Amino acid sequence: MNTKQAYNIWAAQYDTNDNKTRDLEGLALKLCLARVPFNKVLEIGCGTGKNTEWLIGKAAMITAVDLSDQMLARAKDKITSNRVEFKQADITARWNFRDGLYDLVTFSLILEHIDNLDYVFNQVSKSLNPEGYVYIGELHPFKQYTGTKARFDTEEGKQIVDCFNHNISDFIQAGKKHGLTLVDVEEYFDDNNRTDIPRILTILFKKS
Repeated sequence: MNTKQAYNIWAAQYDTNDNKTRDLEGLALKLCLARVPFNKVLEIGCGTGKNTEWLIGKAAMITAVDLSDQMLARAKDKITSNRVEFKQADITARWNFRDGLYDLVTFSLILEHIDNLDYVFNQVSKSLNPEGYVYIGELHPFKQYTGTKARFDTEEGKQIVDCFNHNISDFIQAGKKHGLTLVDVEEYFDDNNRTDIPRILTILFKKS
């Protein structure tokens, strides 16, 4: 199922159904960015606002972007701060949703749905202030190798969202190509069991 259609349907249950990937990535974002300074944020893949609520506690302004109209509608119901501007956009097309330059750009569980990382990283680099940061939180490639994909259940059956496999090196090399320096890489495991396959990968870059 294509990404926009899937998330429009998924929106009604996204916040309430069991979702280890959603929950662990939310924790990972908080841990990764706890000591990172930022005032102005571009949040890519804001969804229902699960991370927006935490980001606005530290940021002066957020541009929160998502492909899904229905996910955005739920985020708008949840977050009424005038310091958050929600925008519907496809990040594989022209980035006309930007409002100047940002101190931080975040990607939460979105890049697995993007085939061409090069274009996205090029646009990210153009969106950052000098010394700005990029946070990436993704379903770990190791999970993808075993066949795990974004999926949810409906009355019609299990719905699987279109996904693309990206290796850890793909993210790092794309960042390097577009002037981003690797700051940190971390892996997060179900129940913190580090003998198992990691569920979430986080990468933190800084603009050179």
